[in-house]
Amino acid sequence: MARRCEMCGKGPIYGNNISHANNHTRRRWNPNIQQMRVKTAGGSKRMRVCTRCLRSGKVQKPSV
Repeated sequence: MARRCEMCGKGPIYGNNISHANNHTRRRWNPNIQQMRVKTAGGSKRMRVCTRCLRSGKVQKPSV
């Protein structure tokens, strides 16, 4: 599964773990992606969106 938000396009960020002995190993930080139903113009569909988009109100849940 691609760790990418379908609303804003946010994806993983890469960097280094740095130990106390100053050893560097590569790692990645994944965004907090949630799969949910989103209201769209044609109805509702499942999307993978980050929690930043959920909190900011960029996506709306469909009404029941």
